[in-house]
Amino acid sequence: MSSAMHRVGSAGNTSNSSRPRKEKRLTYVLSDANDSKHSAGINCLAVPKSSIDGYNYLFTGSRDGTLKRWSLDEDAASCSATFESHVDWVNDAVLVGNNRLISCSSDGTVKTWNCLTDGGCTKTLRQHSDYVTCLAAAEKNSNVVASGGLGGEVFIWDLEAAYAPSSKSSDATGDECSNGIIASGNSLPVTSLHAINSSNNISTHPNHSHGYVPIAAKGHKESVYALAMNDSGTLLVSGGTEKVVRVWDPRTGSKTMKLRGHTDNIRALLLDSTGRFCLSGSSDSMIRLWDLGQQRCVHSYAVHTDSVWALASTPSFSYVYSGGRDLSLYVTDLSTRESLLLCTGEYPIQQLAIHDENIWVATTDSSVHRWPAEGRNPHKAFERGGSFVAGNLSFSRARASLEGSTPVPVYKEPTFTISGAPAIVQHEILNNRRHILTKDAAGSVKLWEVTRGIVIEDYGKVSYEEKKEELFEMVSIPAWFTVDTRLGSLSVHLDTPQCFSAEMYSADLNITGKPEDDKVNLARENLKGLMAHWLAKRKQRFGSQASANGEVISSKDISARSLSHSRLEAVDGNAENDSMVYSPFEFSTVSPPSIITEGSQGGPWRKNITEFDGTEDEKDFPWWCLDCVLNNRLPPRENTKCSFYLHPCEGSSIQILTQGKLSAPRILRVNKVVNYVVEKMVLDKPLDNVNPDISFGPGLSSTVGDGSFRSGLKPWQKLKPSIEILCNNQVLSPDMSLATVRNYIWKKPEDLVLNYRMLQGR
Repeated sequence: MSSAMHRVGSAGNTSNSSRPRKEKRLTYVLSDANDSKHSAGINCLAVPKSSIDGYNYLFTGSRDGTLKRWSLDEDAASCSATFESHVDWVNDAVLVGNNRLISCSSDGTVKTWNCLTDGGCTKTLRQHSDYVTCLAAAEKNSNVVASGGLGGEVFIWDLEAAYAPSSKSSDATGDECSNGIIASGNSLPVTSLHAINSSNNISTHPNHSHGYVPIAAKGHKESVYALAMNDSGTLLVSGGTEKVVRVWDPRTGSKTMKLRGHTDNIRALLLDSTGRFCLSGSSDSMIRLWDLGQQRCVHSYAVHTDSVWALASTPSFSYVYSGGRDLSLYVTDLSTRESLLLCTGEYPIQQLAIHDENIWVATTDSSVHRWPAEGRNPHKAFERGGSFVAGNLSFSRARASLEGSTPVPVYKEPTFTISGAPAIVQHEILNNRRHILTKDAAGSVKLWEVTRGIVIEDYGKVSYEEKKEELFEMVSIPAWFTVDTRLGSLSVHLDTPQCFSAEMYSADLNITGKPEDDKVNLARENLKGLMAHWLAKRKQRFGSQASANGEVISSKDISARSLSHSRLEAVDGNAENDSMVYSPFEFSTVSPPSIITEGSQGGPWRKNITEFDGTEDEKDFPWWCLDCVLNNRLPPRENTKCSFYLHPCEGSSIQILTQGKLSAPRILRVNKVVNYVVEKMVLDKPLDNVNPDISFGPGLSSTVGDGSFRSGLKPWQKLKPSIEILCNNQVLSPDMSLATVRNYIWKKPEDLVLNYRMLQGR
């Protein structure tokens, strides 16, 4: 995980993915314990220039997809807001004006937030076609922000113009609060947002846009990783995989110069307030100081032994703090070239922020550390000795440290740490398809229940592999969800129609008050649990006729929709249209999951399940989710039946007549097959009305299965012969399902063959 960017398919990043996806996916992200900690590496930091209303704040953005606001005291920090709406890594964040926070993400968006509210996104700006990696703001012009990303894209945004309500119906670049979902408690004046019902559908071709379009700085052939702007917003510098520093006029997007010197990717840039001097940090291990007036490099500093990823300077631009892949934080006097190792940590350094006398350090770990930095006059740090003079050849420090001249860090421990939760690094979906075993970065092994979103066992620091073996069960249930841990926690993905492939009997889920042979569709109940808060809010808002209200989604709409998708929905006749959530599907209210998905408009969004207000509809949610939750309709599924033959064992004295191939639900248990054989033996034919689940080949309706014994024992069952069922000469346990037998004992593609005989020794 050394590089800060990975090209992988991200959770819910459907807008930019090249693979066609016919139906929108619904993902939910599980959180452990509480919301006050980041659960993945910290990519960015932002510190207000002065205290706001007497409070000191720090803003952090993480690979977990969220930003957080920390209220700081002398040696304490509390998370006072979580900003949630991005659906992938947050890569950079800047503060502009008095209270505006701007963030960018691998989800391809730039988002704006009122940084003093409780976390509602005020605007989503969509122009990038790939990951957005970096931002730059002008200190004295709070209206200008630049964003850069993969694919060489650099855009300069005029925030007021981007905020202005568009007169046209379509707005290519912005939608407020992820498609009209406005967080409560948002103190921004509503005038700066679109009217909520305005059709803010996002045009997929930005060049056909009718709304505001940012200025594009065109010229980068490859990815951009770093941007910086001068105070007045008249100068922009950019760097990336082309190894050159490009200089632009952000007012027009025109190129003014190109500075060569680095021999590898440029990963960090700083401009002094006037825009005369520029500092760059590169994967070639060097820091360079450029004089833009003279258009040349005036100094190069070999301070680090590996890639330089982060730079911060004093206001006078006389000292630079730097960090990167070598885990070390240095301060360098730009005029004397003296350098001092302040500290060495355990993780690569991603970003730095000077705050009074201290410096905040963000790394690939989920915690943030504050180190002493003598930020107001760094020369004090040098007076203690221990400095070295930086050379000017790349990797000369790496060679020096091999020869044994490693500097000793000035500080051993940070003065303060905001601790995060360790990211999950390994996971295994167990065969019951309801539990996931995880191991986190701290070595803790936990067992999660997918349908409730909670940790049900914390095993502590034990062997993950041994625990996996210990928890192995010989059961076969279809893979109805997939999982990844890109955001540091478990993201559970539901894709239709595969997600509806798994059923269990209510008895096996310990659902009380439901006939034990009722089949329960796991995804359907899971969706009901996830959407329970939304449904309750919706009923408050629209009354019990929620699904027939004209303003909201109606079952007529969805039926038409299903037809237009040329697939008639199969009504799940077995389950009454109940909105009751059964206990195995009740999500935690202490640490509720967040949903990542998208509807027919506005692109992907993320929101905590308890934050819904009931107005969200098919513009926000995939129609198949709403069809399932509101109308109890499931899409046609692949065959949930299993075909098999039932023959006597060789040499067995008992014979019953079975007419060729039989068929039954995959989840049918072997004991039901035993009952079937017994009924045939005793009565010479099965009771049609008692056993509706094993059926003969096509056209014959005689069936057996689930329904047996609902009405108590029949007189003949008290005398029933003892029968056992075998497969591949192995006696089957009565509670095995046909799917399990097929998967673990039969192990062949052909139809399953079961044999029966009188129990031995009777």
